[in-house]
Amino acid sequence: MEHSSNDTLRSRAGAGLLLAGLLAIWSSAAAEPETPFGAYLAGRHAQEKRDYTAAAKWYEDALKSDPESPELITRTFLMEASEGRFERARALADKELRLDPRDAVAQLILLIDRVKAGDEAGALARAETLPADGLHRLLGPVARAWTQMGMGDLAGADAALRQLDRFNGLAPLEFYQLGLLYDFAGNPDTAEDNFKKTLDATGQLNWRLTDAIANFYERHGRADKAAALYQRFTRENAGSELAESGLARKSAEPPAPLIRSAKDGLAEALFDLASVVNQAETIDLALLYARSALELRPGMPLAQLLLADVLSAQNKPEASLAILAEIPPSSPYSWSARLRSAANLEMLNRTEEAITELKEMSAEAPRRASADMQLGDLLRAKKRFAEAVEAYNEAMRRLSAAGIPERWSLFYSRGIALERSGQWKLSEADLLHALELKPDQPLVLNYLGYSWIDRGENLDRGLKMIEKAVELRPEDGYIVDSLGWAHYRLGDYSSAVQYLEKAIELVPEDPTINDHLGDAYWQSGRATEARFQWRRALQFGPEADEVKPIEAKLDRGLMPPARSGGG
Repeated sequence: MEHSSNDTLRSRAGAGLLLAGLLAIWSSAAAEPETPFGAYLAGRHAQEKRDYTAAAKWYEDALKSDPESPELITRTFLMEASEGRFERARALADKELRLDPRDAVAQLILLIDRVKAGDEAGALARAETLPADGLHRLLGPVARAWTQMGMGDLAGADAALRQLDRFNGLAPLEFYQLGLLYDFAGNPDTAEDNFKKTLDATGQLNWRLTDAIANFYERHGRADKAAALYQRFTRENAGSELAESGLARKSAEPPAPLIRSAKDGLAEALFDLASVVNQAETIDLALLYARSALELRPGMPLAQLLLADVLSAQNKPEASLAILAEIPPSSPYSWSARLRSAANLEMLNRTEEAITELKEMSAEAPRRASADMQLGDLLRAKKRFAEAVEAYNEAMRRLSAAGIPERWSLFYSRGIALERSGQWKLSEADLLHALELKPDQPLVLNYLGYSWIDRGENLDRGLKMIEKAVELRPEDGYIVDSLGWAHYRLGDYSSAVQYLEKAIELVPEDPTINDHLGDAYWQSGRATEARFQWRRALQFGPEADEVKPIEAKLDRGLMPPARSGGG
């Protein structure tokens, strides 16, 4: 994260002793972690790698030597906030605001401090200072709404949330928050009206919306409405592990309200914002908002799961495991936490531990399919295809027994494992059935179409399938590679080069695509360019069994392949 809440980390004149001597220290042998500037450099390196724990430590060390350095104050503050060290971030927030009065992160930290202290007026004052534009533009409306609600001002809270109208695509968030607001205020009719608008504005249901709105219906004697909502979620998200977890905790007693205080409402809003911005380009915002939600409402299981997901996405499996360990075994979301823990173990190359955990979960809950589905995916990734097929078979058996609708993705995954384990006819049947369940699904079109061409079967139909997949996903380099390689297999080397060059633009460091382009260049009479691509393929770490064939091509080139037959 190379920016503050105003999108760019400011370059500040007079940064003090530390930065004034930058060039001199850089050129000396003193630039090591034991020196102030060495600590600063180590912090910058850790920050660039998104190792915010280490970055915060190094910046703190440097800040001790130059406590008034604007750059160090900003960087240290931001790292402490991103790591969820709110006490230390609070200590730096006032200094940061003196440097930049519009710093939204500092205002958020001070807002959370006032909410936790029970200072409703102070919290509202902080919320009012949040910017209406920039990176944190969504934060102001929800923060002002719930701090207004803390002051008992329902009309003001409603008006604040209506400010989300300025942003495209946020109708579900706005209506959902309004529903929570009016439910908390004791106005069930207006709450229900907004919840209905939420559902109308939502495409595929997510679990939080489902469970929260069903919670409302159950508390107001509308069990039929709640059941219908859960059934819709199950249809749209067959085999969802969150549904398995959440439904497992259902009892005959009406549930407790989701929001019991304005502080709970703000925590929920921050969690919702973290979910909205949980995308590659804004993942640091998701990290900050998820940690903020948990600061206000510790032990909020869905926020813990989201935070764990963000940390895993940032390649921090150890940190993700630590968050997941905080979810107690008695929690209905313990199952979800264990699935994520197994995924983190796999990221840490502790594959056998992950497999053992998933098999134990499968044995513990013979009616649940999610552990077997994840086990199948793990085994398939490890090229243990026959075992993967067995896991997928078990998952399908359990879903069928539970009356849960078939999932195209499960037939697609099993189809790949069957094809790779040499069971083509069964694979073909699965892939065709996946297309019946999800017509024009680009992944299935690509895999089945390419498999046919590679086998010399159904060539025209296979090529059309891959072309359709590229049309649906023109920026997917791997699907574009399939189209290029299909043309290669058909002997159309000119078209192969065209599509493979496009695939290289999209995924420049993939060894297989570079290897394919090298082959296409060779068959087009461009031997020098072919050898260049093969060398690049070797540089990008191909699978062990692919190294020698590429080296052989560098030595001897290629023989012209026979054109695929069939039709």
